[in-house]
Amino acid sequence: MFAPVLARRSVLSATGLAPMLRASGSSLMLAQRRLVSTQHVKPTEEIHILNEQRLKRPTSPHLTIYQPQLTWYMSGLTRITGVPLSFALYGASMLYLLHPYFPAIDSAHLVQIAHDLPTWLKGSVKMIFAAPFTYHAFNGIRHLLWDAGYGLTLKGVYATGYTVLAATAVSSIYLAFFV
Repeated sequence: MFAPVLARRSVLSATGLAPMLRASGSSLMLAQRRLVSTQHVKPTEEIHILNEQRLKRPTSPHLTIYQPQLTWYMSGLTRITGVPLSFALYGASMLYLLHPYFPAIDSAHLVQIAHDLPTWLKGSVKMIFAAPFTYHAFNGIRHLLWDAGYGLTLKGVYATGYTVLAATAVSSIYLAFFV
C-alpha cells in the first residue's frame, strides 16, 4: 500500500497536478478549475460560428505538393475513359430498345448515315471512340498482368505504362483511319 501511494504522489507532482488535489474523506479528488467559460448560443448562431471557423482553417495542399508522375496520370485517365465508354455502351443499348417506337433507329439506317458522312468526319468520330477504348483495354490488360504478379517493380510499371501509351496511339490511328 505504501508503494502505490508513493508512485501516485511522484506522478502527480511530476505532472503538476499535485496542487489541484484535495483530500475528501478517504479518497483524493481533483479540484475543478475552468479555464474557459461557455455561453448558450442558438442553433443558427452555432452553425454560423462553425462556418466562420471552417473558413479560417487551412486547406490541404492536395495534389499541388506532389510531382506529377506517369502512374497517377494513367490511373486517372483509366477512370476517366471508363465512364464515357460505359455511357456510350448503355446509351447505344437503350437506343436499340426504342426501335419499336422509332423504326428509323435500326442497323441499316445507321450504316447508311455513317456511309454518307465525309471521310474526315468519319475518321474523327472513330478516333474519338477508338482512343479511349483502346487505352482502357490495354490498361486493363496491364492491370491483369499486375494481378498475376508481373511488372510490379518501378521499372516494370513505367515500362508497361509507356507500352500502353504506344499501343494506344498505334491502334487508335489504325482503327480510326484504316478500318
